[in-house]
Amino acid sequence: MLDQPAAAKTTRHDWSVEEIVAIHDQPLLELIAEAGAVHRRHHRPSDVQRASLLSIKTGACPEDCAYCPQSAHHKEVKLDRVDLMATDDVLALATRAKNAGADRFCMGAAWRNVRDGREFDSVLAMVSGVRALGMEACVTLGMLTPSQADRLKQAGLTAYNHNLDTGPDFYPDIISTRTYADRLKTLHAVRDAGLQMCAGGIIGMGESIRDRADMLRVLAGFDPHPESVPINALVPVPGTPLAGRPKLDPLDLVRMIATARIVMPMARVRLSAGRSSLSREAQVLCMAAGANSIFYGETLLTTPNAEVGEDDALFAALAAREPEESSAVA
Repeated sequence: MLDQPAAAKTTRHDWSVEEIVAIHDQPLLELIAEAGAVHRRHHRPSDVQRASLLSIKTGACPEDCAYCPQSAHHKEVKLDRVDLMATDDVLALATRAKNAGADRFCMGAAWRNVRDGREFDSVLAMVSGVRALGMEACVTLGMLTPSQADRLKQAGLTAYNHNLDTGPDFYPDIISTRTYADRLKTLHAVRDAGLQMCAGGIIGMGESIRDRADMLRVLAGFDPHPESVPINALVPVPGTPLAGRPKLDPLDLVRMIATARIVMPMARVRLSAGRSSLSREAQVLCMAAGANSIFYGETLLTTPNAEVGEDDALFAALAAREPEESSAVA
């Protein structure tokens, strides 16, 4: 096993890309064993959070993210545009998610940035309503100012999601309408407001292992680390620039999750987009490598997710087995 005692016993914010690549590239079984040991040191292995994700405003986004079907730049994508949902409708769906077993409700709006006014006031009401249900509330709304982050905090928001997507060198190959510095500015506003930070990225877009490691380096540089780190596998959507990308090897996802767990030991690492294409066994391997959250429900914003029945079966398989009755030998 790679000799990384600091990775297992202390929280670091000074990782180098080379160190993270070395962790990522070690023999797979040794990597999983190390990540599993770190995970057990800081988390209960049986604690896998179920989060529900809802698109509260869909399509017509002015950003040109190459992976995203909601971009207005991708004219060939078949997607129904939906204006901001009514607060009561959102809270009804949050209630249904809670009754189905979710304890975190995430809401996403396809905006470039938050604008003060009636729609933002509606989102604040949604956040307050979700918290009144006894659930954690997370939103992803695009770029955010410090005053808007403060208002979300006052409304009771648990966490703000704003993914880095990839490392800084590869980022311009994926997005041209905003900079990496823009992303980081929003994350600093989130942290300064006292909100939990939910920030991760996507693998399988054509980036190198070094790009993946560099993204983790940037995330681990925050003090404290992000409380939530979603690791997404690209879902190639017809009509987007990345539609022709080959399917990601599930073991690449396992490696990325394990590496994130070692580098950010206290974070909740979320097995996110792309999970619908994984076998049950691959998902369990991701959890053995340190993933301790999944999105629960058939849709992730606009892309498919594992069906609820499949997830119920997954959690049943993860549960302790009832002992079988032994028959006496005659």
